[in-house]
Amino acid sequence: MDPRTTSELMEYLPFLIPIILIELTLMITALVHVLRHKNYRIGNRIVWVVLVVVLQIIGPILYFTIGRGEE
Repeated sequence: MDPRTTSELMEYLPFLIPIILIELTLMITALVHVLRHKNYRIGNRIVWVVLVVVLQIIGPILYFTIGRGEE
């Protein structure tokens, strides 16, 4: 890797770490919820697992806003 690229990455690291932590927390929380519950407003379990993992931040937000079924 180019030393200049490494220094640029280190500059953005304080901003990237919180975003990555938020994304991982949202993804894990949504996956746990998807796998524990059987009722969804839209779609099924497989669809929501794929969306949560592939769409990263947007997938869990979509699940919690439009996909989560009644408890």
